[in-house]
Amino acid sequence: MSEHHDHSHAVVTEGNSKKLMFALGLTTTFLIVEVVAAFITQSLALLSDAAHMFTDVAALAIALAAIKIGKKAADDKRTFGYQRFEILAALFNAVMLFVVAIYIVYEAYQRFTNPAEIQSIGMMIVAVIGLVINLISMKILSASAEGSLNVKGAYLEVLSDALGSIGVIIGGVVIYFTQWMWVDTLIAVLIGFWVLPRTWVLLKQSIHILLEGVPDEIDIESLRNDLLMLEGVKGIHQLKVWAISSKNIHLTAHLVAPNSDPDQLYQKALDVLKHNHSITEITLQIESTECNTLEQHKH
Repeated sequence: MSEHHDHSHAVVTEGNSKKLMFALGLTTTFLIVEVVAAFITQSLALLSDAAHMFTDVAALAIALAAIKIGKKAADDKRTFGYQRFEILAALFNAVMLFVVAIYIVYEAYQRFTNPAEIQSIGMMIVAVIGLVINLISMKILSASAEGSLNVKGAYLEVLSDALGSIGVIIGGVVIYFTQWMWVDTLIAVLIGFWVLPRTWVLLKQSIHILLEGVPDEIDIESLRNDLLMLEGVKGIHQLKVWAISSKNIHLTAHLVAPNSDPDQLYQKALDVLKHNHSITEITLQIESTECNTLEQHKH
């Protein structure tokens, strides 16, 4: 019986941190402006947009904290370090967005029965500035969004907020020309519902990782077959694949190979897992006899 480990730690770049810091500064400044403007103009759509802007600020702040905390070294109590903080942060963001959407729907219900007088010009001016801020933030975050679930969460919130700003601008134009005050409430509700499907995806991804599910990008059957095709491998069991964070995937497996050189087989398996499946955190146990286990896979 022989056991091998291979470790390659994913490092979150300092570039992500700087991008997030800049986007956070922009959105925080505008958030204050937008909240004040929402009350001055009496626009629920603007307040809805501001609520989403608040979740943008929270997402960016938590993403930054996740990067800083994620860099902390592993210790005897946390052998994986703090990398999973990123996933907890993404989960928290998703929950916050659901809460905001529920609040906006409730406030809209109140407004439908008692419409407010909307100052459409002020509403439009603030929404245009908000759109510009969102587009700048999206540009900053787009390059890193695929590499980190947390940055992706922040990016999706900024994207939804940009679309929200467009909705507010359209609403402002309609109200200016028609004086239909209910349009503001309608836009607010649409903004609230717009973000929910994206939030659901983020929530589902976060929970899947926390439940040690097989990452979406891993085809477990293909991976199992690749290992079984290695020369000398008669069976495989205890195959486990999971992720600590969005880009830190781990694998453990027991390979039954009675007549193989354990070191050579390990190296071949390592190459297959790295090149075919992009997994680098690997623990393999090479066994000369089969264990009694419920999970047996043979040629």
